[in-house]
Amino acid sequence: MYATRTLAAYISACNADNLTRSIRDKTVCCMLDVITAAVAGYETPGAAAVRRVATNIFGPGAAAIWFSGETLSSTGAAFCNAAAASALDLDDGHRAARGHPGAAVIPAVFAIASDVSTPSGDIITAIALGYEIGVRIAAAQNPNAIRSRQSGRWAGYAAVAAAGRLSGVAAIQLSQALAIAGVLAPNQDANGSSGYSKLTGNDVKEGISWAVSTGMTALHLARSGYTGPEDILDHASHYDTASILHDLTEPRKIEGVYFKPYACCRYIHPAIDAFRDLNSQHGFSAEEIADIEVQTFAWALKLGNRIDPENLTDIQYSLPYCVAITAVDGCHALAPIGAPLMNRPDLSLFARRVRITVDDAINRRFPTETLARVVIVDRQGHRLVSSDTTPRGDVGRPMDWGDLREKFLRITAPKMGHEKQRAFLTGFHRFRQGDPAPLLAMLKQPLDQ
Repeated sequence: MYATRTLAAYISACNADNLTRSIRDKTVCCMLDVITAAVAGYETPGAAAVRRVATNIFGPGAAAIWFSGETLSSTGAAFCNAAAASALDLDDGHRAARGHPGAAVIPAVFAIASDVSTPSGDIITAIALGYEIGVRIAAAQNPNAIRSRQSGRWAGYAAVAAAGRLSGVAAIQLSQALAIAGVLAPNQDANGSSGYSKLTGNDVKEGISWAVSTGMTALHLARSGYTGPEDILDHASHYDTASILHDLTEPRKIEGVYFKPYACCRYIHPAIDAFRDLNSQHGFSAEEIADIEVQTFAWALKLGNRIDPENLTDIQYSLPYCVAITAVDGCHALAPIGAPLMNRPDLSLFARRVRITVDDAINRRFPTETLARVVIVDRQGHRLVSSDTTPRGDVGRPMDWGDLREKFLRITAPKMGHEKQRAFLTGFHRFRQGDPAPLLAMLKQPLDQ
């Protein structure tokens, strides 16, 4: 049997009653985190452009374009909301996938769940299955054949699994939709840390929003009789099929999700946290620092790492500049990043002091772990060395509901008043009790009300 058919049967037959409390709780945490990231990213130029275009190319419908007061077809709305959620690199990720499942899965599910009669349990199950399928396929990619590591390569599979489960697509059609989405996924060969282009400061980024629209479209095509190559996952040249299909029981991959306290690439986070740890121990100012060496894994060198960023995306992919922000303005300035961080000679000057080197031991532990060690030399010649640092939010250094609630309150404060923040959190409380209607209603309201 083709792997797509086995996965489709699993998606259709997965028993929601078997989801553990841990899976359910982590899923709701992922929901809150993606909504937080989408609020932060809503007004970015890229997300705004997607909304303008979506109203022209997608049909009308009842699915909410989050925070706008407008609705669109489920595909169009998911496209818009995925763009906002992934705009500032504040969305969740998974080490095995080396990418971002939440910004794809949750907008896809909520676009289908615009009917408020959809039970919370069904939404949770669909989200958990979307993460499961996306992460399994991403982790099984053969890098010799699939050179791009960007999320858009596999996020469409995740969207098909999640939206297909919630909308009750038949297993045979789900199999076709998975195949269609896999073929039509953005190839991403040019862009990102694994792409050949050097201009990473662009809105395409990892191609998440386009992969979501492709996945949602694949579902419609499959239901209308359109077909794809169902053996797409069955070739060892491209995928480790056995690992994709191994132990298809509870959808537990979501438990391995990490959360991000800073709006920048995850490869940068361990350096930020290592710098913070040193500063909390020794208490120094930016002016006292003569040199910083970040000892980390080789993939960090593949980022843009511009010391004079031209846009917000450049900042997201610059380790030296993000360390400079942390040293000069404090890490709170990275949650999220904004226009005041642009055209800052003081930050560019400090970024020139930051060197990135590869540590062999740390490099061997990548991608299972993303670690960094920071060495600071002050102007008196004193040398301070951090421990090998795991970034905050990883499974080994987790952010729980309380941390994510605080992240939501801090990041959304400039965008909405206390009353609306409380209404959102009440919506999550009601969602946990089985009623998704208040939360879905909040997503339909404009931010400025």
